[in-house]
Amino acid sequence: MPAPPSPTVSPSQVPELLLNLATVRPVFLWGAPGIGKSSLVREFADSLALDCVSLIGTQLAPEDLIGVPQIVDGRSRFCPPETIAREEPYCLFLDELNAATPDVQKAFYSLILDRRIGSYELPPGSIVIGAGNRATDNALARPMASALVNRLAHVHLRASAADWLAWAAGAGIHPWITDHLTDRPDHLWSAPPKTEEPFSTPRAWHMLSDALHSFGPTLQEETLKVLAHGTLTPAHATAFCGYVKIVRHSYGLEAILKGDASWPRRIEDRDLLYYLADSFRGRLIKELPAQREHASPAVRQMAYRAKSLLVQLAEISVEVAQTVIADGDDDNPVLPSWFLLEAARDMPRLVEARR
Repeated sequence: MPAPPSPTVSPSQVPELLLNLATVRPVFLWGAPGIGKSSLVREFADSLALDCVSLIGTQLAPEDLIGVPQIVDGRSRFCPPETIAREEPYCLFLDELNAATPDVQKAFYSLILDRRIGSYELPPGSIVIGAGNRATDNALARPMASALVNRLAHVHLRASAADWLAWAAGAGIHPWITDHLTDRPDHLWSAPPKTEEPFSTPRAWHMLSDALHSFGPTLQEETLKVLAHGTLTPAHATAFCGYVKIVRHSYGLEAILKGDASWPRRIEDRDLLYYLADSFRGRLIKELPAQREHASPAVRQMAYRAKSLLVQLAEISVEVAQTVIADGDDDNPVLPSWFLLEAARDMPRLVEARR
């Protein structure tokens, strides 16, 4: 029987946790790439008025920690590098620790547990924090020896859209991104793919924001697509480009629902079509009750209109229309069965495609 998953914490919970834990024991932060582990450690060190010294495990050799030997009074003594051997307390951040070679990991043992390298001892008040990705994240990660695992308190970090958006509000993140992720917080992060392609993380959205600011308001649509698809999960990039097109051209779902506008038909507007279809799906999930008899007259009218819009959407693209009624990630329907049955009568071809 598999072990239950470890409890996770959001970024907003990390400072208090580190304040009471990292000040007495070394801590290791686990988390997917790009969710802000390094930034959290640096901000925590700043809050304690400590310098943050970052050592990246994948860029070190054992001698980089142990230092070089020096002859003193006829005896050899290892001299750790000045980056580590400081007189004032500081935060030692061991980034990508579990991606380091076994020899480098061993070199960290005494530094983590005994707070010393050779004859040098960390000043009182110093803290030691490690961080790394999980093997399940398709990132570089090596097994940790049990001796190293047992020297650390382990904290598992998860991405939080609420925390990130609260931070973004004062960090100059582009308003297109904050507004879009307010509507689609599920697009903040996606699991790392098994293939070599971009994927959405808080870091990726931050990179895209920097690029949007750099190009400015004259950014061309084709360039926006290059930027979005160069930083985000493909589906998220398409949705974001569709959102920006709506912002720029005041083209919204409400106009389509009211009959004041129709689905965009141009091939070059396919990203917009996907975005509108996804918004349409979200509206149906939110407003259609599980049982038909619980639907008010207004909701029944909306359901009737929705079936008509599905027919129109399928005439443009069966694939896009199918995304509206598709099952959820757990392969279970997300739309009410009564609505799907009525859709099957009106659009058997579409429902067959869904299967």
